[in-house]
Amino acid sequence: MSVPGPVKAVVFDVGNVLYHWDPRFLYERLIDDDQALEAFLRDVVTHDWHFQHDAGRPFAETSAELVARFPEHAALIAAWGPRFNESIGGPVPGMAEIVAELDSAGVPLYAITNFSGEFWPPFRATAPHLFDRFRDVVVSGDEKLVKPDPAIYALALRRFGLGAGEAVFVDDNLANVAGAEAAGFHAVPFTDAAAFRAELVRLGLLDAA
Repeated sequence: MSVPGPVKAVVFDVGNVLYHWDPRFLYERLIDDDQALEAFLRDVVTHDWHFQHDAGRPFAETSAELVARFPEHAALIAAWGPRFNESIGGPVPGMAEIVAELDSAGVPLYAITNFSGEFWPPFRATAPHLFDRFRDVVVSGDEKLVKPDPAIYALALRRFGLGAGEAVFVDDNLANVAGAEAAGFHAVPFTDAAAFRAELVRLGLLDAA
């Protein structure tokens, strides 16, 4: 595959690219029984339910609807909002180092994240050492647009002041990668830091180790 150019900026996804995310991280602390945990994650706090937050719906609304359906789980559902940061695991190995290396090289850094507008500020506050390196972050919940909607990529390019082909975009979700590619990004599916760094070297954004 030929190298598109000139690629001059990097646009990151956040969840499972920069930081591990899984509702299990929170609820395995609250539900001791493995079968009950699996059932709760499968049937109650599903990814589709949480996606409403990424799309801009407030937790007060979504939780009230879910409690009405599962009143026996009211306390566990209520924990999602105030304890959301506990669903975020540690940094994805090697990625903070890549962010720092790119920043030191003067490469402009941005992000497009499917993330609740309510939950983003408390999470961002936990990692200023990382996110202070970013020039801008498009948060889906604030914009009421979610990846892979073409509109969120168009919005990001306008906000970031980038033209088609001027940025590499990395995401663990293949649908989001395809959406970014259709919007003109050089889009890369994320597997691990080593593979991503090799792509950045190939694009001329980092020097070979």
